[in-house]
Amino acid sequence: MQGDAIPTIRFPNGAEVPALGQGTWNMGERSSEAKREIESLRTGLDLGMTLIDTAEMYADGGAEKIVGEAIRGRREEVFLVSKVYPWNASRRGTIDACEGSLSRLGTDRIDLYLLHWRGDHPLSETVEAFEGLKASGKIGAWGVSNFDKSDMEELFDVPHGHNVATNQVLYNLSRRGVEYDLLPWCQERQIPVMAYSPIEQGRVLHHPELIRIAKAYQATPAQVALAFLLEREGVIVIPKTSSAARAAENRDAVSLDITDEDWAALDAAFPPPARKKPLEML
Repeated sequence: MQGDAIPTIRFPNGAEVPALGQGTWNMGERSSEAKREIESLRTGLDLGMTLIDTAEMYADGGAEKIVGEAIRGRREEVFLVSKVYPWNASRRGTIDACEGSLSRLGTDRIDLYLLHWRGDHPLSETVEAFEGLKASGKIGAWGVSNFDKSDMEELFDVPHGHNVATNQVLYNLSRRGVEYDLLPWCQERQIPVMAYSPIEQGRVLHHPELIRIAKAYQATPAQVALAFLLEREGVIVIPKTSSAARAAENRDAVSLDITDEDWAALDAAFPPPARKKPLEML
């Protein structure tokens, strides 16, 4: 396929990124896989999936090293996202953690730096550190991950909290709780949501209705699952793969044109939330 351009999403600071990017969870854990992982990320870049998401948590920095190798010589093409552990997210600890990530990534800046989830350090301290890193040019913007609506509201009460650029959450066909109130809250404020584990680490792909619809479009269940998220306003999707062929398959998800009837069938198979649920995490 690959005829259709990847749709883009604009962050509050004006940065425009592809709505389909690349995740790196579980990368960097085995040296025997490094070559495949790097090749997959580079293939994704070639295909326009230039947003790459990683974290200091992933393989204790190993994933950041893989990303650093993948983007070597191509840094200007890439929108780079990384994350700080919550226990590192004090004022000083955030700055130190960012320096460590920059070193592993082999770059002088991270385009978007996230608090991985809430911890014990006050949000005011983390935000102050983020704002300092932004002022020094070491990060372009900052955001959060695994924040529910009440967390986002609390963040907005912190000095400079309105500068949050994104919230990265678990969101896929089988995990639609964010649609009840968190996603609309972010959409109203034009804060993009990043959907991690968009195919539920493969677990949704065996659902008979998803398989049926995929066959009708000569697509894979994974492509339909990605297309579901790409249909949502203000949602960035970050599937992870260590296969160059699968990266190309993911890219083709943007070309699917699914009918309202089949979207309704997916809604019946994977119902949207009827009430508030606690935010789910992996």
